[in-house]
Amino acid sequence: MTTAFTDIEQEFNAFVGSIVYSTMVTVDAANRPRTRVLIPVWENVDGQPLGWLATYKTPVKAAHLAGNPNTSFSYWSRGNDSVAVDAVAAWVDDLETKRHVWDLYRRTSPRGAGYDLGNFWRSPSDPKLHVLRLEPYRIQVIRGMDLRGRIWRKSPALT
Repeated sequence: MTTAFTDIEQEFNAFVGSIVYSTMVTVDAANRPRTRVLIPVWENVDGQPLGWLATYKTPVKAAHLAGNPNTSFSYWSRGNDSVAVDAVAAWVDDLETKRHVWDLYRRTSPRGAGYDLGNFWRSPSDPKLHVLRLEPYRIQVIRGMDLRGRIWRKSPALT
């Protein structure tokens, strides 16, 4: 267990960058889970992990997150390398943030995770493009070869 993201960052980036696709989980008003496969991007901001999800604001996803902004992302590879990210999601609509997220997807962040958002939206100002800010509070990385797991938790002083 650690509160220093740098302790797991290299492995997190390697696994997320090679796996790319993640299963996102939300819950409805009756606490029933719903999953969907998406590609979030991640960055290190002031020593803390921060995620972004370019997405459509579907009625189901919007209703789930309005009722409970807690979400979970799960990455898994055939070799059993995996990453689990528990985060709080919030919609962000300002153009400056959308431009930043557009660039993170274009550059792939971490390396390998991302894609050309232009395949789905015209530009960062496209009204159909919505962005979720993902603020993790717990991340677990598991190395498949020996099932060694490491957990990062957000420092209580930062919550």
